[in-house]
This record gives sequence, structure tokens and C-alpha cells, in this order.
Amino acid sequence: MVHLSHKFSTIPINFIPKQFSKHLPQQIQSQPTPPFIPFSQRQNQRSLLESQLISALNCCTSLTQIQQIHARIFRKGFEQCCYVLTKLIRILTKMEIPMDSYAKLVFNQVENPNPFLCTALIRGYCLQGLVKESVFVYGEMRKKSVLPISFTFSALFKACGVVNDVDLGRQIHGQTILIGGFGFDLFVKNSLIEMYVKLGFLECGRKMFDELPERDLISWTELIVGYVKAGDMESAGELFSELPKKDMVAWTAMVTGYAQNAKPREALEFFERMLNEGVETDEVTLVGVISACAQLGAAKYANWIRDIVEKLGFSPTRCVVVGSALIDMYSKCGSVEDAYKAFKVMEEKNVFSYSSMIAGFAMHGYAYAALELFHEMVKIGIKPNKVTFIGVLTACSHSRMVEQGRQIFESMEEKFGISPGVDHYSCMVDLLGRAGCLEEALNLAETMPLEPNGGVWGALLGACRTYSNPDIAQIAANHLFELEPNAIGNYILLSNIYASAGWWNDVLMVRKMMREKGLRKNPGCSWLETKKGVIQEFFAGDMSHPRYGEMKQVLEDLLNRLKAIGYQPNMNSIAYDVSDEEKRRILITHSEKLALAFGLLVINADFPIRIMKNIRMCEDCHSFICGVSQITRRVIIVRDNLRFHHFHDGKCSCGNFW
Repeated sequence: MVHLSHKFSTIPINFIPKQFSKHLPQQIQSQPTPPFIPFSQRQNQRSLLESQLISALNCCTSLTQIQQIHARIFRKGFEQCCYVLTKLIRILTKMEIPMDSYAKLVFNQVENPNPFLCTALIRGYCLQGLVKESVFVYGEMRKKSVLPISFTFSALFKACGVVNDVDLGRQIHGQTILIGGFGFDLFVKNSLIEMYVKLGFLECGRKMFDELPERDLISWTELIVGYVKAGDMESAGELFSELPKKDMVAWTAMVTGYAQNAKPREALEFFERMLNEGVETDEVTLVGVISACAQLGAAKYANWIRDIVEKLGFSPTRCVVVGSALIDMYSKCGSVEDAYKAFKVMEEKNVFSYSSMIAGFAMHGYAYAALELFHEMVKIGIKPNKVTFIGVLTACSHSRMVEQGRQIFESMEEKFGISPGVDHYSCMVDLLGRAGCLEEALNLAETMPLEPNGGVWGALLGACRTYSNPDIAQIAANHLFELEPNAIGNYILLSNIYASAGWWNDVLMVRKMMREKGLRKNPGCSWLETKKGVIQEFFAGDMSHPRYGEMKQVLEDLLNRLKAIGYQPNMNSIAYDVSDEEKRRILITHSEKLALAFGLLVINADFPIRIMKNIRMCEDCHSFICGVSQITRRVIIVRDNLRFHHFHDGKCSCGNFW
């Protein structure tokens, strides 16, 4: 007797030879003969079923649904169909299901995987950061003589960029050459450009770009972004000008690039050109422009971009990303009131909008407002992030709220599960240092679990200047000279500390180090915005301004009036070993004093005088402007490189603590 295996029980009776049919079980012999279906029709039915399975997979929103469709794939006989299984693996990847727990098991059951199925698994591993596993799958793919496709290499190049492995990237690049056929593949070449640019090998990316016989917008934009990240805006601009067709992404790359590289005027110029060309803008573009306006610190530009934002339909009321950027901009333009207005009108607030507002309050010296907002966000269930804590700790630091700062720092890990980073330790060293706890600040810097960076030692060095401690200053400076050997500000600060202590030999030693390294001090520069929005710049000691004669007279009059109420120039603000008369001459021509004199000449008394400065304001200028606000009854707002100072009626928002 012939025994048929179970799988033959599904064979139609008419396909079994007559001499064997009598041996079949009675129930099979009695089955009706199914109708004949032409091959083309069966293929159409199979294609339709494939499409239905793909559509069903696209609609899956949970692992349970995926498993149900997977069972259906088996029932319909598609367990070896690479087309359907490729989609299954991509859906599993999209839902972030661990590859080894499901997708790899599906893949292992396929007898002859095609390049698309292999690539889906490789891509999944890459997206989950499992680069070694993705390379292993690629190796197995090659052992089975399955040829890779463009998407295979694209996924691998992206993975190399994520894990910063240029050596692996070069090996895979070699595979594209060894296998052949990818030399003019634009998709692969663009992926190569992206990888080399991301890994910092801009020359290699440029070489790939130059070798392309044809380029698309992605090719151009990837390289432009590479130059932007490298700070080479000249090369980025040259590429942009050669770009045949400029889309929103390319324009945005240039706008944000100039903003990120401290070229705000160029960013605004490009944005205006973009608008004139009729190119559409999005949130990313606007955030870049808003950042540029924040750097300029001018109300004219702040109001200009706010109008554009409203006109384009990105009002902070509805757009949380733009709203958060506007909060930051208004804060940096000296109008924390406008920043808070933008914050209040936002229908949706997230951790970024709260963090921006907290940072705004902090830089303006409104520590209690910053703390109140922090407790509010926690109360309503918005979890603070690392940036939030930097803002809150900065607020405590600027207002000498040592105990509150300690409590918040300790709560980071205990209450919110956030490990303090080096920037948070820098804030704590700054907090302790500003409060005069120099020994404790030094101990924290030396015992912190992370390697202290320049921010930590810089905060300690700045505190040593405030409290005239040259011994600890020397320790902090030695670390800074190793970490930032060419940062001239550290040398100048140490020199000033030595000068205040009368250690003139040490002052000469530091200046000798500066000369040997070829370091030059950046001149103090201040600028202010007049009523019509024109920005005027002033440099320390510069007497070339057309109205310098009038400005000098204003300063002399102010000096005489201030002396009558007890003001005396702070000679310690000058680190040079020169006569007192020469020190007075240098002090009266500091850039912020020149800007103040001009502001008093041209800005109506009903408007505040807003001054921005590129470096820290000295003690003498602080007390001078404090006195001027008293005798003139003017509101004067100064932004230096550390914070804002709001002067009014002889008082400053910093409480003379900065």
C-alpha cells in the first residue's frame, strides 16, 4: 500500500495517476475535482492577496496585531514570500520591537532571502544601534552570494555615522568598489557624503561630491551642511551660489548656519533673500532667524521677526517650537516682559517652553520667578530636563540662593532620575564661588565624578576675581591653561587677579605667556539700538565717532555729578601698572560708557537705553551706570556676556552680585 504524507493530501485528485487513486482513502476519492484555474489568474489572485497583507501590516499599531497578520501570512502560504516578509520586518523595526526577539526569527525561517529582505534586517539592526549585528548579516548575505542593493549600503553608512566609526565606513565604502556597479549610484554616493561629513572628514565628502557626474539637491545640501558644521561659511556660501535649484532645505541650511556660527546679520540677509524669492519657510527656518535676532539683541529685529511669524501662521499661540524660540529671543533682547507675554499666550506648553522662560528669568536676575515657574511645571506633570536644571541653578547662582541651589541639585537624581552633567557641576561651582565659598567650590571641582571642563574651572577663576583670591585662582588657571591653551580670556582674568593683589611680577609672567603664544586681547565692544532701530557700535578707547566731542562732554558732566554723591573710579578695574591719572582716562573711555553717553544724546527719556557688550562689564562701569540711572532717572539695560543688568533709581537687578 502507498502511504501519502500529509502534505500530499491537498493535491487535487485529478493530478494523481489512476493506478494509484484506488489506494487513496475513501473520503479523498469522493472529493469533487476542483475547477481548473489558469496560471495567470492564480498569479493575479496571489498578487491581490500580497497587496491585502501589505495593507494590513501598514495598519498595525501593536505587536498583537502584527502577530495576527503574521499568522494569516502562514495560513495563506506566504511564509517564504520575501516581499511580504520585508514589509513585516520594516513594521517591526518601525515599532521598535527588538530585532533578535522577532524579526531575526522570521528572517531565519526563509530559505532563500532576497537582497530586500536582507537589507530590511540590516536596516533594523542599524536603527537600533546594533552595528556589529548588521555587519554580520551583511557578511552572511555575501556568503550566500546575495548581491547588496543601494539601500543596503545606505543603511550601513548611516550606522557608521551614528557610532562614529570611520574605519568601518571606509571598509564598507571599499565593498561598493569591490562589488562594482555603485560608482555612479547617486543614492549610495549621497549616503557616503553624509557619512564622511558627519564623521568630520569633510575632504572625503567633497571628493565624493566632485566625482558625481550628476548631483541632486541632497548632494548639494549634505555638503553645504558639512561646511556649516565646520564653521566654513565661505565655502558653504560658494556651494550655495552654484546650486542650480535652491529649495527650502538649502536656504534653511544657510540661514541656520550663519546663526549657529555667530553671523546674525548674514542670517537675516539670507532670510530676506529667501522671502523675496518666494521660497516657503517652516519652523526650522524661523527658529534659525529668531536665534539670529536674539544674538543681535535689538528690539527692531525682534518685532520684525514676530510680525513675520504671525503673518506666516506660526504664532506662538499655536506653534510651541516657534513660541519657545521667541521666549528665548525676547529674553536675550532685554525684554523679559515680552518673553513672558509670549509664554502666557501659548495654548500648549512643553518642557522646552518652560525651560526657555526659566532661563530668561535667570539671565535677568528674577530668581524667585524662575523658581516659581519650575515648581509650577513640576506640579502640572511636566518633567524637567537637563536644560531646565541649568536654568534653575543659574537663577540661584545669580541671586546667591545657595541652599535652594543645593536642594535642586540634589533633587535631580533623587526625585527626577537625571544624573547631573558637567554643566550642572559648573553651575554649582559658580553658585558656591559667587557666594564666597571658594574652598568648597574648589573641593567640588576636584572631587566631582566627571572630568571637570573649562566651564567648571572658569567659574572658579571668575569667583576668585570677585573675592581676590590669587592662590585658588592659580589652581583654576593651571587647569584652564591645559584645557584651553589659546583662550585669552583666562590669561587676562588671572592677570587682573594678580594685579588686584599687587603681584606685579606674576602679572608680567602671565603677559609674557600671552606674548609667547601670540595671543591678543579682543577689544571691549558695546553696541546699542537707537529709537529708529539703527545699531551703533563703540570700541574701548575709540575716539573716532562723529559725535565723540558731545559724548565726551556728557561723560565729564556725569562724572562731576556722580562725584558729588560719593562716586570714585574703581582703579582695580584696570590691570595695567600705570598712573592713577592714566587709569581714569582708560576707565572713562570703556565701550559701555561711550554707548551710554551716545544713548543719552539720542534716545528719548521715555525709552530705556539698551546696551549690549561682548565681554563682562567691569566693576567701575557697573557702579558708574548705577549712579547715572539715579541722577538721570533713566532706565538702562546692559547685557554683557554673562547676564542682564537692569539699572533704575541707582539700583541694579543683580544686587551688585554678578
